[in-house]
Amino acid sequence: MGYIAIVDYGAGNLMSVHNTLDFLGYENKVADTPAVIEQASGVILPGVGAFPDAMDALHASGLTDAVLRAAEEKPFLGICLGMQMLFDESDEVRPCKGLGLLPGRIERIRTELKLPQIGWNALEVLRPNAMTEGVASGDYVYFVHSFMACPTEERDLAAVTDYGARVPAMVARGNLFGCQFHPEKSGKVGLLMLQNFAKLTEVGK
Repeated sequence: MGYIAIVDYGAGNLMSVHNTLDFLGYENKVADTPAVIEQASGVILPGVGAFPDAMDALHASGLTDAVLRAAEEKPFLGICLGMQMLFDESDEVRPCKGLGLLPGRIERIRTELKLPQIGWNALEVLRPNAMTEGVASGDYVYFVHSFMACPTEERDLAAVTDYGARVPAMVARGNLFGCQFHPEKSGKVGLLMLQNFAKLTEVGK
């Protein structure tokens, strides 16, 4: 049957993801050891707070190597700060290295609108992928953030949103996905995207 591992490194709002997967009927486990990540069919990396704090917490948890291996080997989804952590580095608070799975850096959103960006914004799907199947440009999803990913390679950018600036909303490369928005808080559209991800893992209901 398999399961989806939700990485627990002490800096992610993982229970909302766990509860949503339970609601959808997909087997999942909160993962606080490398073994739970390594044995999973797919992995979700959640995240809230500041980038350097999250990276410090991940390294302190002893899960970094397992996370890196999982991202290379199986369907992997980073959510909000978890998406930002996929990149090379961030300048939030202080310069800090990320996981380096995607080339690019994290910068403050360059907008005249109020930050953080909190609320529902429309997606513009640039490059359809397995997670966006059934999702259309104009569909609304829920954001909470002040910093944004700036991918080095345009091909990694799957969707954007407008917040007084072009803000990357989703990235994708092979089995690796990242959502700046919270799919678990984005109503039917978010549930559909999580279902699409679960299908990639082949985890049964």
